[in-house]
Amino acid sequence: MADISVTEHHHSDHAPTHHVTPLWQYLLVFFALAVGTVLTVVASRFDLGMWNTPIALFIATVKATLVILFFMHVIHSTRLTWVVVIGSFLWLGVLFVLTFADYLTRSWSLY
Repeated sequence: MADISVTEHHHSDHAPTHHVTPLWQYLLVFFALAVGTVLTVVASRFDLGMWNTPIALFIATVKATLVILFFMHVIHSTRLTWVVVIGSFLWLGVLFVLTFADYLTRSWSLY
């Protein structure tokens, strides 16, 4: 008779863990996104000169980070997922730097 313990697979070693996020956490993130939206609207109503774009980009980055971490469940994902997400943000940063470098070195005046 074959030894069942030799052929038996232990799924607990490689089984993905399922994290159940409580409802209050989703509601808190939703509230933070709503506050971020209100901040975006308020910031757009004021003339802050050259600070309008950096403030809008900062608020958008915070909101995108919340969506990626909680609604896309990256906060409970594997290290490989974190590497892909961080790499994507770094690549987006490179594209922003290249775009703004081109935009800011033009011969016409910005303001």
